[in-house]
Amino acid sequence: MRVLGVDPGLTRCGVGVVEGVAGRPLTMLGVGVVRTPADAELGQRLVAVEQGIEQWLDEHRPEFVAVERVFSQHNVRTVMGTAQASAVAMLCAARRGIPVALHTPSEVKAAVTGSGRADKAQVGAMVTRLLRLSAPPKPADAADALALAICHIWRAPAQNRLQQAVALHTAQTTASKGRTA
Repeated sequence: MRVLGVDPGLTRCGVGVVEGVAGRPLTMLGVGVVRTPADAELGQRLVAVEQGIEQWLDEHRPEFVAVERVFSQHNVRTVMGTAQASAVAMLCAARRGIPVALHTPSEVKAAVTGSGRADKAQVGAMVTRLLRLSAPPKPADAADALALAICHIWRAPAQNRLQQAVALHTAQTTASKGRTA
């Protein structure tokens, strides 16, 4: 499985591609940051994020895109920019028919470090270890993007089984209601 992780942001949008399957060693195929100038007009910044993500999709051809789920933050401007960059990433993937998964920061931290309250240094250290890198990816946005991809690779099989079980249960419940009516 090849996953593009996206840590959304308007100034720095972390991107990282990881390949592998759960239970086996993972391989980093690329990591970086799509940057936009803070003083540029919002529309220009969103286009720059789109172009950057499109380049990563063209170059790495991921099967899935994992994006950090935006949740309430104290700074409204920050959460708006993060949500806008997140939407751009999801749109880029959707145009190509690539499935998108959203993962919360605590879910990613727990998957990678074992603790949903891990700090950025702990996440960076575990990403470095899991991907057998010589140094932690910089800046932290890049390490977070790789952590998102790792989280998705590890969690996707279980999520798929749960979705299949729910679908089967729903189909069986619907069928049994049809017989009793």
